Amino acid sequence: MAQQAQTPEINLTEMLRQAAREKDIDFERWVAALEDAMASAAKKQHRIKEPVRAHMDRETGKFEAFIVKQVVEEVVDPVAEWSVEEAQDHRPGAVAGDEILLPVSTEGLGRIAAQSAKQVLYQRVREAEREKIYNEYIDRVGEIVNGTVKRFERGDMIVDLGRTEAIVARDHQSRSERYSQGERIRAVIHEVHKQPKGPQVVLSRTSTQLLIKLFEMEVPEIYDGTVVIKNAVRAAGERAKVAVYSRERDVDPVGACVGMKGSRVQAIIRELRGEKIDIIEYSDDLVTFAQSALAPAKITRVSVHHQATTPHLDVIVEDEQLALAIGKRGQNVRLASELIGSRIDIKSESDVKGEVADALARLLQTELAASAPPPDEEVDFSAFDGMPEETAQALRDSGLGTVRAVAEATAEDLEEIEGVDAELAGRLLAHAAERIAELDATPEAGDVVADLVAAAEQPSSSTISDQDFLAALSKAFQESERQKSLTQPGPDGETEATDETPEGERSEG
Repeated sequence: MAQQAQTPEINLTEMLRQAAREKDIDFERWVAALEDAMASAAKKQHRIKEPVRAHMDRETGKFEAFIVKQVVEEVVDPVAEWSVEEAQDHRPGAVAGDEILLPVSTEGLGRIAAQSAKQVLYQRVREAEREKIYNEYIDRVGEIVNGTVKRFERGDMIVDLGRTEAIVARDHQSRSERYSQGERIRAVIHEVHKQPKGPQVVLSRTSTQLLIKLFEMEVPEIYDGTVVIKNAVRAAGERAKVAVYSRERDVDPVGACVGMKGSRVQAIIRELRGEKIDIIEYSDDLVTFAQSALAPAKITRVSVHHQATTPHLDVIVEDEQLALAIGKRGQNVRLASELIGSRIDIKSESDVKGEVADALARLLQTELAASAPPPDEEVDFSAFDGMPEETAQALRDSGLGTVRAVAEATAEDLEEIEGVDAELAGRLLAHAAERIAELDATPEAGDVVADLVAAAEQPSSSTISDQDFLAALSKAFQESERQKSLTQPGPDGETEATDETPEGERSEG
């Protein structure tokens, strides 16, 4: 008779320990997962409503299941709780706070328990693995990692990091870069999360931190702290600006970052696929810093004033430098504004001169309106039928030859003149009132100002120098309480007037 084959005894504990080593997950987590699975299977098999708890013997691998009842003073949940009186039937001397375990049979739970254990274990393993990935990468946020492009999902790039997968979302991809499957990629860790779906590690190719880390890798002076990156801003794939300063006087921060013949910065530009990088020396003087930040444009003058807590800079450039200072789609001035932390408004010299002309015109209009005498004219006595010339001459001799003089007189004053009766006096007063209304509506002062503005807008007819023109501007603005003279921060943080340097002689430091 053939010997009957025997199934070898399976040591569940040893299997769990081996799986824990392979998955690098704590053994107790596996045991807890199996205990939950057994409790769930027992509850379903016996259709128990009360809470069920299972326990596995670590030595033998055998399971026990129990119904759990809490002993309380006042029962709120009859399914899970017993009063002290009810508990006495099962454990004499039980008091509130005790926990009573009622054994439940585990016979016949093989298939049900196995299926339930499979689902619970799969879920717990996934949770444990994701928690492990999170703990491994959460402290590495901001670091650069290397990976391989694995696949693309709805515009997002999935990157294989070896131990796990990472994602480069569409909004963290540079528009100037194109990657193909299997290509190597270097990116900075932007975020690590615990969400149950998708890769947990989020990478970025557009983050400013990537630019900073590349400089730390390429420039030893930055890595050892001799040169410090004060601030950095990017328009990914197009242009970046980096402000640096040196802690040692004999070290040039810009030269250290550029390297011999530009070798260091060129390596970073190649990694960023041709992104232009402006390296700027940081300065505590806001005016000097702004002039450097707006490079490659040359700045003529800078005016600083504060609005709330944010400084506001009015920058004046030569006409041919305006487009360069603003940059493509305003990119240069926007990056410079972010770099120095201030609002920047750029104007050309011709625009400033136009504003000067407008300010002078408003000032002249105000002064003319205040100082010019009201318009007047002589009375046309020939328009009055039946008035003898002797009477008209008598009115002139009495100082009543103008319409305003007549309007200021009374009817009695007019009747005292020889040849003027009550009827003629009324006609004279009515005529004077009508003419005064017409004279007051005539914008003579406005016509004078318009002529002045027209003359100011014709450069060929102007003989005033730029310096005299700016001096006149300063005086006009002071008188109109709208001064916009050129200022710069003083030692105490307030603003003070700059020196009177002629236009075109000041450039970036």
